[in-house]
Amino acid sequence: MGKKNKKDKKGKGVEKNAAKMEKRISKRSKREEEDLETLIDEFRQLDAKRTQVAEVACSFPLPRLNASLSSHPEKDELILFGGEYFNGQKTFLYNELYLYNIKKNAWSKLEIPNPPAPRSAHQAVVVPQAGGQLWVFGGEFASPNGEQFYHYKDLWVLHLASRTWEQIKVTGGPSGRSGHRMAVCKRQILVFGGFHESTRDFVYYNDVYSFNLDKFTWTKVCPSGTAPCPRSGCQMASTLDGNIVIYGGYSKQRVKKDVEKGIVYTDMFLLKNEGKEDEDKWTWARLNPTGVKPSARSGASLAVAPNNRIVLFGGVHDEEEEENIQGEFFNDISIYDMIKNRWFAGKLKECKGEKKKRRRGTKETETVDEANESPETRSSTEIVKEVVTEDGTVMTVKQVLNSPDTKPITEIEEEEEEEEDDEDDSEASTSIEPCPRSSAMAAIKYGVLYIYGGMFEVGDRQFTLNDLYCIDLHKMEKWKVLVETDPKTQEWLDEEESEGEEECEGAAGGEDDEEDDDSSEEGDEHPAVQPPESYSEYLSRTESYWIKVAKENMGQNAKEKKTLKVAQAMAKTFYDSV
Repeated sequence: MGKKNKKDKKGKGVEKNAAKMEKRISKRSKREEEDLETLIDEFRQLDAKRTQVAEVACSFPLPRLNASLSSHPEKDELILFGGEYFNGQKTFLYNELYLYNIKKNAWSKLEIPNPPAPRSAHQAVVVPQAGGQLWVFGGEFASPNGEQFYHYKDLWVLHLASRTWEQIKVTGGPSGRSGHRMAVCKRQILVFGGFHESTRDFVYYNDVYSFNLDKFTWTKVCPSGTAPCPRSGCQMASTLDGNIVIYGGYSKQRVKKDVEKGIVYTDMFLLKNEGKEDEDKWTWARLNPTGVKPSARSGASLAVAPNNRIVLFGGVHDEEEEENIQGEFFNDISIYDMIKNRWFAGKLKECKGEKKKRRRGTKETETVDEANESPETRSSTEIVKEVVTEDGTVMTVKQVLNSPDTKPITEIEEEEEEEEDDEDDSEASTSIEPCPRSSAMAAIKYGVLYIYGGMFEVGDRQFTLNDLYCIDLHKMEKWKVLVETDPKTQEWLDEEESEGEEECEGAAGGEDDEEDDDSSEEGDEHPAVQPPESYSEYLSRTESYWIKVAKENMGQNAKEKKTLKVAQAMAKTFYDSV
C-alpha cells in the first residue's frame, strides 16, 4: 500500500513540474508570439483578398519538409498542405494546397479563400464523410531567422467536395503545439504528444485529446496505466478494432544550463479502448513486438497500409559528440503487423535474389557431380544442421567434410558467394530508389506507398527535396520515379558571420587565395561521361574520385558508408545532368 501511494505521489510530482514548466514557457513565449501574430496577420490579409477558388496546373511544388500528405478518400489524388523550407539564412513557411493526380501524374495548385495561416509540423487526417474532409490541427510558424516560434492550437476542416476552408472554433482542446500526432479512430480524432518551444525553454507533452466528429467537441482523455514519456515526432496509427498504436518519438532534456541532449525513443505502446459502444474508457499498455525492429531514428515517415499494417520509411539518427552532430539518414522500409505485433523489413523482391539461387543451385549440382566422380570424396561425411532465424524461418545447412587437406565445400561456396554478393551490391547501388532522408511526407493509396520531399544534410548544408517516388506494397518489386528533381540546383546562403570570417581570412593571405581559386576551378572539372557508357560503367570508372569529393564536403571524420552513399548520389546527379 505504501509503495503504491509513493508511486502515485511521484506521478503527481511529475505532472506538477510539467504544469509549472508549461506556465513558465507560456509567459516567456507570449511576447514572442505577439510579435509573430503581427506577421501572421499580414499573411491572413493577403489571403483574404482571394475571393474565388482556382486550380492551376504546375510542374511540382517547391521543396519542403514537415508538410502533410494525405490520400483523397474518394478520388485518385494526394493532398499536400503546408510545410517549410530553409535556404541557409531564412525560413519560409507555407499554407499552399496542392493536389497530385495519380492517373495523370500531374500536380496542380488549389487556391481557396481564407485558408489556415502558414505552418509546418502540423497534423492532417482525412475522413470520407460529406464527400471527403481534411482536418488540420496545430503546427508552428517561425520567424524568418528561425529564432522565434508561434505554436498554433486552431482546428480547421477542408471540405473537399465544396472546396472551402472552415475554422472550427471550439474550446477545451489541446494547447498550442507542433510535432504532435493525430489519427482517426471511429468517429473521433485523437491527438497525442507534441512540444512547445520558446527562445529559452521547451516542454514536451504526452497528453491525449479527443475531438468528436459528430458533436464537434473536445475532450481530454485520461487513460489508466503507464503512459509513454512526453515526446514529439512519434508514429501513431489506429487499428481496425478502434485502438491506437504509438511508436518511437523524440524529446530534449536539459543536461546543464545551456546544454541540451536529444533522446530518441524506440518503445511501443497500445492505447486501448475498453469502453462499450458509446463509452470511452482508455488504457495504456506497453507493446513488446517481435521480428526485425527498425533501428533508432527520428524524422521517419509513417503511413497506414492495407491488412492492418503500418509502413515506416526513412528518418535520421543523430550522433551527438560535444557540439558536433553527425546524422545518418535512412531510406529503408519497415513494416509493422498490428495483428501479429511483429516488425519485419520491407525488402524488395529483386531479380538479384533469383540469380543467387540459380548460382547456388548450379554450384550444389557441380559439387555433387564432383563428389560422385572423385574417389576422395566417397568417404566424406555430410553434416546437416537446421538453423532457426529471428523471423521463424527454418534453414537447412549441409556441410560435406573431406580430407584434412581439403577445405569444406561450404567454405568454398561462402567465399564465392561473398564475391558475388559484392558484385550484386555494386549492381544494386545503381537501382532506382529515394535517397536517404528525414521529415518526408508519406501516403498510401490502393496499396501504393508515395514518398514526397523531406531533407538530408551534407556537412553544414541542408538539402530540401521535392521529388516524388512510389512503390507497390503488394509486389515490392521496385521503386518508381514520378517526379525527379536535382537538389543541388537549390540556392544555399551561408550565414553572414561565416561569410565575414572568410573575408577576413582571405585578406590575410594573398598567395594562398590564388592557389585556392585554382584548386576550386580544377574541382569543378568532374570526370567526363564517355558515351555510350552506362551509369554503372561511369561509376565503376570514377567512384574513387567522387568519394574524394564527398570526403572534402563532409569532412574526413564522416562515416565510410555514408560517404559512399553521398559519393554515388553526386556521381548520379552529374551523370544525369550531362
